[in-house]
This record gives sequence, structure tokens and C-alpha cells, in this order.
Amino acid sequence: MDQYVIGVLVSNISGVLSRVSGMFTRRGFNIDSLTVGETESSGFSRITIAFHGDEDLKERILQQLQKLHDVREVEVLNKNDTVIRELLLIKVRNKADVRQDIMTAVEIFRSKIVDYSTASLTIELTGETSKIDAFIELVKPYGIMEMCRTGLVAIERGENCLKTVK
Repeated sequence: MDQYVIGVLVSNISGVLSRVSGMFTRRGFNIDSLTVGETESSGFSRITIAFHGDEDLKERILQQLQKLHDVREVEVLNKNDTVIRELLLIKVRNKADVRQDIMTAVEIFRSKIVDYSTASLTIELTGETSKIDAFIELVKPYGIMEMCRTGLVAIERGENCLKTVK
């Protein structure tokens, strides 16, 4: 099964996200990641949806999304022509005997410590999913206290854009 990332422009009004996620639920489609936020135009929000499936599933999802009220644009984002990132905030136990190892990992992964206490280090990391997964595996032995991930955000390279309907 392939992973697909879809960019969806929707009207920035209440209920739109519920209709989009509800469509996935009603049809039994599984979402790997869903992120949403306002765009450069306050009248629109951008939803980024990642899912695994075959070509047939992708086409059915596209057709169903395009039928929804307040959906303005739907596009499958080509991974080769798209910048795809994820954000991780992870809280790791701060123990003197492993602190330097954690700091080395933070440096190597080009992440940063955003909160420091005697009991914990909170680390912020952005990157591709594989980078996030590798960092999590690396710090597991030090004691992960808590973590949260944003899900994917994606934007096409160059001049290609999801077009906002005016």
C-alpha cells in the first residue's frame, strides 16, 4: 500500500472539519494524519490528510471530498515535488548520567531543547516522519515521559499552489 498526502482547501467556517472527518468515518477510510489551519487568506483553511491505500481508494477519497460542501480545492501532493514536515514535542527524563547523550542526540538531529527542568528535558524536532521516528527510537532508553506529534503538513515546491477560489 502506498501513502498519499492530499491538500484540501476549505471555507474557514465551523463544521467543515467535522464534515471532512465524518466522510472518512462513514466510508470506513482510515486517516494516518490530519492537520488543519488557516491559510494566507482568512476565509480559507487548509487541511492536509495522509492515508495508506491503493489507487482505487485514493480516487474514491478524492471523489468524496470534492462532493463536500465548502470544499474548494482537492489535490494529491506528489511527494517528489512537495515539502512534507511534522513537528514533535517530546519530554525525556533528565538524569545526570545520560544528559550529555541526550544533548548530543539533540544536536545531531538539529532539534532544540525548549524546556529544561531538573526532572525533564522537552525537545522540539521538525522534519520528515522517518527523522521523527528515528529520534523517538533513539531517546526511548532515556525514558520518554510524554510526547505529541502534529501530523503532516505539506506544501508544494516552487510556484505550484493549491489555488484559492476568490
